[in-house]
Amino acid sequence: MRSAEAIDRIVIIGGGISGLSSAFYLQREAERQGRKLHLTIVEEAPVLGGKINTLQRDGFVIEKGPDSFLARKHAIIDLAKELGLENELTATNPAAKKTYILHKRKLHAMPPGLVLGIPTEIGPFMKTSLLSLGGKLRAVMDLFMPAKPASGDESLGGFLERRVGTQVMRRIAEPLLAGIYAGDLKKLSLKATFPQFGDSERKHGSLIKGMMHNRKATIAAAKGKAQGTTFLTFKGGLSTLVRALDGALSGVERRLGVKATELAKSGSGYTVTLADGETLEADRIVVTAPAFAAAKLLEPLVECMELSDIRYVSVANVVMAFDKKTFGLDFDGSGFVVPRSEGLHITACTWTSSKWLHTSPDDKVLLRCYVGHSEDQESVKLPDDQLVAAVRQDIRETMGITAEPIFAEITRLNHSMPQYPVGHVEKMQSLRSRLKMELPGVWVTGAAFDGVGLPDCIRQGKEAAAELYSASN
Repeated sequence: MRSAEAIDRIVIIGGGISGLSSAFYLQREAERQGRKLHLTIVEEAPVLGGKINTLQRDGFVIEKGPDSFLARKHAIIDLAKELGLENELTATNPAAKKTYILHKRKLHAMPPGLVLGIPTEIGPFMKTSLLSLGGKLRAVMDLFMPAKPASGDESLGGFLERRVGTQVMRRIAEPLLAGIYAGDLKKLSLKATFPQFGDSERKHGSLIKGMMHNRKATIAAAKGKAQGTTFLTFKGGLSTLVRALDGALSGVERRLGVKATELAKSGSGYTVTLADGETLEADRIVVTAPAFAAAKLLEPLVECMELSDIRYVSVANVVMAFDKKTFGLDFDGSGFVVPRSEGLHITACTWTSSKWLHTSPDDKVLLRCYVGHSEDQESVKLPDDQLVAAVRQDIRETMGITAEPIFAEITRLNHSMPQYPVGHVEKMQSLRSRLKMELPGVWVTGAAFDGVGLPDCIRQGKEAAAELYSASN
């Protein structure tokens, strides 16, 4: 029987959004159950927030990491409400709804009704200049093709090719969806990345019909700031969320700028050893580090080859600011994505000052270009001056922009994008079952497991809190 004076000692390894969310919801769960909690966050970097990093410079709001999140995923909106940040949320510019895809070095507007690369309005789709007539007809064959009998996992690219054809997969879906994971669709797991695609085929007999149904349901379910927009962010940048979480965790101890180097069993609990020699005693541990770092901690105690199987990809982004009077171009949308067949360094370009009106002074222009994917890890390694030159060459070729930037901000996110292999969901279930048996009270979570987006990481943090406290009752 648990003593009324017992204190739950929990150590969270990783101070990114997964770790911060885990800490926040662990506090909430402890309060709900009337339990005393001693919580410590260990973060190798000198600051909290992980990849989230908002820079305020010369009137610009610049995201050096992620710049927004999907409005249809409510976990982050719910957290914003709990933190009193709902009024800080802001949607994309309604006058910049167009998105373009580069094809044969020309920008082609994406047809209305395209959802995650899948057409939900057939009329506009049949008019697009992105595909040949044969490519369009092959895509709409999905409406009449029989569904594949339910089976195991398959690659995302293989599924899309099977349902809507190679042209849609390569020219539309890949540049849109691969941007989320920076990966090769033919190597990514369908179940781990876009399980709603497989659900659509099974429930509706057609990917297109299923996405039509999902689109209507999403629009009907949208509330508040999420209505009428695909993406949301915060007026002061995503670091607004980190600061609010940091403030809400006032009673939590922090060990910043120091790495957790070893986990060991200690009686009925565990000892966490830090690089500076300090040891932390814990009843339970939440590991939110990247898969390769988590594997190094766990491997001496339990078999975790599933973590070693997750490859990571490096990416970079180059943000450039311009004077509007010398820029020479007006935008009518939010940006464009680039298929790999185009052979450019950039994989996408966001017209940031057009998409997000709060990010730039009225007389300035802000662009954000993305570099690197699973099949191009060399561009990310270019020296700063060569990387900026390569990006400027790409935007000169695609948009005719020759203006000199006022400044450029480069962010390199090395080994930051986990690649979910086919069978990933089952592998993670197997790993967690093994941990539950061999290391009770140790929970692994974060971007390596069940979604890389900010809402996914927050949801997983909430699930981690519920799991740890339900397992201890």
